[in-house]
Amino acid sequence: MSELVTGDAVVLGLRPAKLPSRALALAIDLIVVGTVFGLVVFVLAIVSASLDEAAIAAVSVAAFLLVLVGGPIAVETLSHGRSLGKLACGLRVVRDDGGPIRFRHALVRGAMAVVEILMTLGVVASIASLVSARGRRLGDVFAGTLVVRERVPAGRAAAVPPPPPWLVGRFAGLDLSGVPDDLWLAVRQYLTRMHQLDADVGRSMAERLGGEVAARTGLPAPAGVPASAYLAAVVHERQVRDARRAWEAAAREATRGSAGPGPMSMPGGGSVGGEPGGGFGRYPGGPAGPVTPPEHPGAAVGPPVGMVPGPIGMVSDGAPGSGADAAAGSGGAAGRPSATGFVPPS
Repeated sequence: MSELVTGDAVVLGLRPAKLPSRALALAIDLIVVGTVFGLVVFVLAIVSASLDEAAIAAVSVAAFLLVLVGGPIAVETLSHGRSLGKLACGLRVVRDDGGPIRFRHALVRGAMAVVEILMTLGVVASIASLVSARGRRLGDVFAGTLVVRERVPAGRAAAVPPPPPWLVGRFAGLDLSGVPDDLWLAVRQYLTRMHQLDADVGRSMAERLGGEVAARTGLPAPAGVPASAYLAAVVHERQVRDARRAWEAAAREATRGSAGPGPMSMPGGGSVGGEPGGGFGRYPGGPAGPVTPPEHPGAAVGPPVGMVPGPIGMVSDGAPGSGADAAAGSGGAAGRPSATGFVPPS
């Protein structure tokens, strides 16, 4: 595995794609684009039958540029680096720093593809990919991009550490809509490898990322809270909200199907629909009325105990009995570091 290292000495968990998988993805893309181009040429041949040779030549060049050059550029821009062939092969184009590509990256890659793929039948691109340690062709070099493998074994995915128990729920009212995806990615990459970094480098990077997150959310880290703990708590809050939205969506689907032939079982022994007079989601021995999604993990029925799913990993929820709770609340653990890796401010 060829590791990617940023200017801040953070090793990114990306696996560069090699020539065989890239060649297969390119072959699928060329088949699709070639089919579309053939259909366009066929339609244009019928429509432009009455035109002169100069007009037909101009239309042919325009069709070539729009379909064979502009098409892949538009697809990579709109899909953030996933063409049909790359999607089928589990590949994606990203920036050198691991972030999603934009139009300028796709434009440079598409322009270079005309020379190294279409005009030379892929010979130049193949040689460049074989020579490069990370399998990059010339378009990737000039655009500052890299094709990576998205499908990696689950056991190799680094988990985002949970926040300290004393910070869970502290940022429940924080507005996270202004934080872009590339910043979330950078924060996640830092949190999963912060213990592998030099102490000074890790601290400076945490402060920089914490400042960027604070600028986007409008709330800096509380006094005495390390920047790394602040980042972990903000990421955890995002995961909690994503889990809550998924829970509510599932509850709405269950409500629509509550008039079905029988009740739908839910975790904890309760049921949805089919309880006469019990309403939606009543649990044995619990209060009447609808069950509300948990404000924070462990408050009500939700994901498996101790874990909260999110778009950027699974984190512990600090529920009773977990390592974080035991380290923070057991009587004999005074002065012992928290299982999360963060120490409460004194």
